[in-house]
Amino acid sequence: MRVKLAFGKDGLWMDLPDRNVTVLEPKYIAGLADEKEALRSVLRAPIGTPALHELVQTDDTVAIVFSDITRPQPRDRMLPVLLQEIAHVPRDRIVLINGLGTHRPNTEAELITMLGKDIVANYHIVQHNSFDPSTMVDVGYTSLGHRVSINAEYMRAKVRILTGFIEPHFFAGFSGGPKAVLPGIADQRSVLENHNFELIAHPRATWGVTTGNPLWEEMCEMALMTNPTFLYNVTLNRDKQITGVFAGDLLQAHAAGCEFARSAAMVGVPEPFDIVITSNSGYPLDLNLYQAVKGMSAAAQVVRRGGSILIAAECWDGIPDHGEYKQMLQEASTPAEMIEQIRSYGYVRQDQWEAQVQAQIQLLAEVYVRSTYLDPPTIERALLKPCTSPEATVASLLQRYGDNATICVLPEGPMTIPYVAGQGPAS
Repeated sequence: MRVKLAFGKDGLWMDLPDRNVTVLEPKYIAGLADEKEALRSVLRAPIGTPALHELVQTDDTVAIVFSDITRPQPRDRMLPVLLQEIAHVPRDRIVLINGLGTHRPNTEAELITMLGKDIVANYHIVQHNSFDPSTMVDVGYTSLGHRVSINAEYMRAKVRILTGFIEPHFFAGFSGGPKAVLPGIADQRSVLENHNFELIAHPRATWGVTTGNPLWEEMCEMALMTNPTFLYNVTLNRDKQITGVFAGDLLQAHAAGCEFARSAAMVGVPEPFDIVITSNSGYPLDLNLYQAVKGMSAAAQVVRRGGSILIAAECWDGIPDHGEYKQMLQEASTPAEMIEQIRSYGYVRQDQWEAQVQAQIQLLAEVYVRSTYLDPPTIERALLKPCTSPEATVASLLQRYGDNATICVLPEGPMTIPYVAGQGPAS
């Protein structure tokens, strides 16, 4: 059996046995026949709010948040339509904010790829810096007692528009919606407190779950504290075509988008597998090992305890070198040791959530990594097992588990929410 995994921009073919192999993919939904018209029509007839052009007056100041390069949001298709709808507002009264969260700034070349030359040349673009308190304003405290500090440029604007892309998320349930605010344009402390050990470890902080997920619920609370004017989200298929547009009221539009994404992404199986092979959805999500934890987490939903996960992620951005994820991996000798460090009183570090999720997965199953840009010693220092040949690794695992070992393949990685029947995620 030949299976193509989403890997970088070109994909990765694998040859697998012809028996005991199950391929799980999201339901394929064709792209919208006329994307521009679909985007425009939803902006003019949104969910729970007046049309966008009615909400925005000529003398308003407008802040528009978009996702950074680690997300496949079709910014270059979404934002031109949005900007046309508010063309009555002078360009010098509009600011576009790159919702980087705690990620690195994007280069000018990356911004042009993301937004298009015309937008980069003609609009004021701010790269959010969660580490600079001078660029933030406090907006209060959540019900969990966490202080909320948000990008000042966003808070100064009268009209606040959140844009993004809805897909399954490994601890927030779904992306899009309130994630444009937290972590998108929040300060580092707000992100760290929301992504703390207890919330990440909560059983409902997982794929496809929003209700009762304390991490997502605090994200939502934080976003609402900023009084967003309008949400503008889309869903995509594996070809990066837009399949749905959800705009208007933050809660109502995001809920509609989550239901649409859930109906396509959730796939149940009767029992766990010995071996689960996954991708990280290809470019741009598989840019580094940090992001690849999402693909590992998708596989972990259907691997048996003591089984094996093989993830294919290009990792052209390395582990990466920015942030503290790489350092944390290299400081621990085992996943169990990493968990104990993060759990310890007073332990607060950038990127600890990603290291925690990786360690939790490794306590369940061993993890092999196939990467173009990470060599075996680098992968081993990240506490993972290198894989130079997926076929050879699978053959070795089949020798260990026996001829009747079961294999699951997630070609699109975290675009699928796999679950074992009776244990599946609930809304």
